Amino acid sequence: MKRTTVFLDEALLKRLKQVSRAEGKSFAAVVREAVAAYLVAQPASGPRPLPSWVGMGDSGRSDISTHLDDFLWTDPHE
Repeated sequence: MKRTTVFLDEALLKRLKQVSRAEGKSFAAVVREAVAAYLVAQPASGPRPLPSWVGMGDSGRSDISTHLDDFLWTDPHE
């Protein structure tokens, strides 16, 4: 497991502590279970479809992916 930091408002923190005491579980265990339950309830999502405008332009260049950093981080006005 990896440690992480989560910011919670006071009411949520208080409620989680109450649940952990009532169930005799560690605070971290209750948080893990809550996150897992939330994720299970989410609809399964695969890769999102690309927006309809992707691929509309054609630069005429075939080396864009090879020189991407050069294009992104070079000021064309210099």
